[in-house]
Amino acid sequence: MAGGWARDDAVNDQIDISTAEAVARARLRAARPAVAAQSALACMECDEPIPQARRLAVPGVQLCVACQSGRDRAWQPAGGINRRGSKDSQLK
Repeated sequence: MAGGWARDDAVNDQIDISTAEAVARARLRAARPAVAAQSALACMECDEPIPQARRLAVPGVQLCVACQSGRDRAWQPAGGINRRGSKDSQLK
């Protein structure tokens, strides 16, 4: 029995979501070795050669250091709902 504003099966829903997220993360981790063999020899954006040291350090690399740095600077985190926050923090 859930209390407050939650449905009766809200706890089970959250457990199902958390389990699905964990399975998805495990599948991504398992797929990483397959990607490691597919490192590009040249940058996908500027066609500059990617050094051997970078290909060994970052398995599955597709971009040179300069292009990757530009993407990292331009990246903005996506906003979302904090499901793990308390109810009070979401009501404000």
